[in-house]
Amino acid sequence: MSYQVPKFRHPELPRNELGYTRADYEGSVSTLCAGCGHDSISGSIVRACHELSLEPHKIAKLSGIGCSSKSPTYFLGKSHGFNSVHGRMPSVVTGAAMANRDLLYLGVSGDGDTASIGMGQFTHAIRRNLNMVYIVMNNGCYGLTKGQDSATADEGSASKKGDPNPFGAIDLPGLALQLGATFVARSFSGDKEQLVPLIKAAMTHRGFALIDVVSPCVTFNNNTASTKSYEFVREHAAATGTVDFVPMREEITTSYPPGQSQEVTMHDGSVLHLHKVSEELDPFDRSSALLALERYRSSGQILTGLIYMDKDSRDLHEVLETSRRPLNTLVEEDLCPGDKVLQNINASLR
Repeated sequence: MSYQVPKFRHPELPRNELGYTRADYEGSVSTLCAGCGHDSISGSIVRACHELSLEPHKIAKLSGIGCSSKSPTYFLGKSHGFNSVHGRMPSVVTGAAMANRDLLYLGVSGDGDTASIGMGQFTHAIRRNLNMVYIVMNNGCYGLTKGQDSATADEGSASKKGDPNPFGAIDLPGLALQLGATFVARSFSGDKEQLVPLIKAAMTHRGFALIDVVSPCVTFNNNTASTKSYEFVREHAAATGTVDFVPMREEITTSYPPGQSQEVTMHDGSVLHLHKVSEELDPFDRSSALLALERYRSSGQILTGLIYMDKDSRDLHEVLETSRRPLNTLVEEDLCPGDKVLQNINASLR
């Protein structure tokens, strides 16, 4: 059986500003279960990168261990990639980002990889405001080891086995907000119209950007008793509002009805256009976002969309005042400027 995508494509596929078609951002044929939400997320990443006209060789995709961490094989086949140790993906991203700040770092993880063995790594990546996009493919179970409940499974939710989960869930967006994350969103793998603009906004955000994506496991956790099933999420999802991402080269147009709308200019000059459904959430106020998450959780609903964003975020490189040039481009003359410079440094410390 071949896992390679056929090279033949329709000659008139739409091309972006770089001349790439969407096929240029694809990877190998997926070996995940048919209908897995993770494949839909992979498709959203492909679409976002194509529409942003990103150069594939300037993207680094990294993952840990699990069904979710297999998925980078299925998108961005011409990008840099590294499949790390279980739960240790953030450390690898940190090292890579410090060596080459010019790449766009896309970390893909699962609810087990993030909320259990990798929890410490996850929290410190947030605390340092590492400049990366962190996508959690959240299905509430361990799909590679027969569907045991993960730390994000809701209390009372039951997997295919049928036993209700006796423990409370770790809410990753809520935790990220408390730890100081500068971009927090949640979406659903079955809602690409919401997910794609969120991915595009996260990729242009400066700092740590978390997108927690509910992604049903069709083999072990897609039944009526599960809160991570397609049926449950579609019936209980509530959106913060409509999000449009407008590249800086395009004219900004809107078709929203009268209401509370706001445009946010991102660091690269692109624009995020928000149309809020409710006055209850201010996506630029951390306390408001935390209250909204708790309000919807207590009512049995899943709050999706952009939950919080810091418009003035300072990433790790800015905090540490690192070299503007990637460290992997520095030569001996840069690293060893000579005896005279060293003498001046020593004199300044006396």
